[in-house]
Amino acid sequence: MLKAILLVSIGGAVGSSMRYVTSLFIQKWVSQLYPWGTFVANMLGCLLIGVLMGYFSKLQLNNNDYKLLLVTGFCGGYTTFSAFALENYNLWQQGNITTAFIYITLSIMGGLLAVFSGFALTKI
Repeated sequence: MLKAILLVSIGGAVGSSMRYVTSLFIQKWVSQLYPWGTFVANMLGCLLIGVLMGYFSKLQLNNNDYKLLLVTGFCGGYTTFSAFALENYNLWQQGNITTAFIYITLSIMGGLLAVFSGFALTKI
């Protein structure tokens, strides 16, 4: 258990740092009319989690340490959107398309509602 936490922590620290660097780099080169840094990090994270999981599956690699370090840790630290996308991909692949759409809708709408609620709570 301690080894797993350490692997996730190391991967997460590197992923979070890389997300920050990605955002700085993108913000330097594009306009601020759209949150491009977050968008690019999310898309890169989704691509990376797809490549990693596809690679692990193709090689039938069952070493959980690599998944903890790279998928849960790095990709999770880089962007939780990649984990969200992977979960929806898995639901879709399992034929749970309705569940995927419900999850997507509730996550996005619930997340926005939670942010608005958080701001509202600070004004009380």
